[in-house]
Amino acid sequence: MPLSEHEQRLLEQIERALVDDDPKFASTVRTGDRRQKARRKVQIGIGLVLVGLVVLLIGALKFWPLGVLGFLVMLGGTVLGILNYKAATGAVEASTGPGAAGRPGTGRGRPAKARRQPLKNRLEERFRRRYDQ
Repeated sequence: MPLSEHEQRLLEQIERALVDDDPKFASTVRTGDRRQKARRKVQIGIGLVLVGLVVLLIGALKFWPLGVLGFLVMLGGTVLGILNYKAATGAVEASTGPGAAGRPGTGRGRPAKARRQPLKNRLEERFRRRYDQ
């Protein structure tokens, strides 16, 4: 969904303020696509799992410490893949999906837990409060 002109201006002002406040952080954030980096890490994780499996099988047949090393490589590849999978696919938590705000309470008369607003909304509110004063 495209941003409105007002939202685009706000975003540009926030970006300029960020560059002015912390240019090192701004350049770090600007470099590359995070999804692409996460996809690359998932691919490396899959490769490590496959290499670890081969090393594990060789170690199981010939030299057992090599099998342990293969298992550790597989474990590392799995952890790397799992930690980056969500960012690589652009998945969003189920609690922030459509219909999440309409969920009933817990059943015993307690209200549902208050959810935090998305980052964009919080930043926009903060920006408006700062410049409306």
